[in-house]
Amino acid sequence: MAVTIRDVAKASGVHISTVSRTFSAPHLVNPDTRTRVLATAEELGYRPNRAARALITGRTHNIGLIVADIANPFFPPMIKAAETHARRRDYHVFVADTDEDPVVEYDLVRALAKQVDGILLCSPRMSDDQIEHLRREVPLVVVNRLINGLPAVVMDVGTGARSAVRHLVDLGHRHLVYLSGPRGSWTNREIRKAAGAAARAGGAEFTVLGPHVPVSQAGADAAGAVLATGATAVLAYNDLMAIGLLQSLQDRGVAVPRQISVVGFDDIATSALVRPTLTTVANPTAAAGRAAVDMLLQQGDDGATGQVTLRTDLVIRNSTGPGPYAPAGATTAEVAAYAKE
Repeated sequence: MAVTIRDVAKASGVHISTVSRTFSAPHLVNPDTRTRVLATAEELGYRPNRAARALITGRTHNIGLIVADIANPFFPPMIKAAETHARRRDYHVFVADTDEDPVVEYDLVRALAKQVDGILLCSPRMSDDQIEHLRREVPLVVVNRLINGLPAVVMDVGTGARSAVRHLVDLGHRHLVYLSGPRGSWTNREIRKAAGAAARAGGAEFTVLGPHVPVSQAGADAAGAVLATGATAVLAYNDLMAIGLLQSLQDRGVAVPRQISVVGFDDIATSALVRPTLTTVANPTAAAGRAAVDMLLQQGDDGATGQVTLRTDLVIRNSTGPGPYAPAGATTAEVAAYAKE
């Protein structure tokens, strides 16, 4: 026979309402009493009815997490971190994939709105106006997008892009290509803007190719266009595109980094496994997942909004090397040391 709330109340020596508050509003219960009730519930094997609790509290203890492409290795660390962090707060996470489609994204938010306490929108492709409209239906936290008045967790991709370009310029490259990501991506716009400014500041030509779907095949398909520019270095929107480009260049007999250098973005696990290993900008995706959960739950508690900006870091590996304007005979390590002088 299933253990009921009455059984827990009797064994704990408290009223049924106290047991109910312990699970629905624990901050309203005396700490000693709360500890005793939770210990008794655990001992008896009691589990509160989440549906019934939702009717009482108005909270489902469910969170929606919508990503642009669940097959992209950028997202799983964020999803896993968000789920683990939410579970510690007694929340469940429902994950949905939009396949980079803003129409699907909009429909998913509306479908989930009545089933969750809030939604984490990760790299959304919808317009600002659409997102503003949806926030009236359900609390939102946006990851990797800035919209006035909306709580957001962003990764400092602008600083990461500037670091990548300065690295390439210091290596002696004076013509850079940016393999642009998807149209409508805030991250893509920020990388393009920061990288272009850093290239111009370093006296380098800056060519943009794209937009592209952010998958490895897009990088592979762009190899011919990259070579046609005569550029000696490439910054890709993400690691998947960079890896696709690496493989296609190798198939064409182009040596990386001796003939052309390649930099990615994200630092997915595969970037350290390809040959040559990929120089990339590391994005703190797991930290973003945790921060987004915290921001959403805080928003539910006190209506707070704000912005969290997370640091990115350049990870230098073997896909970047000296360019035409490097000191004569210098190796990658020597050029890097020279650039610091």
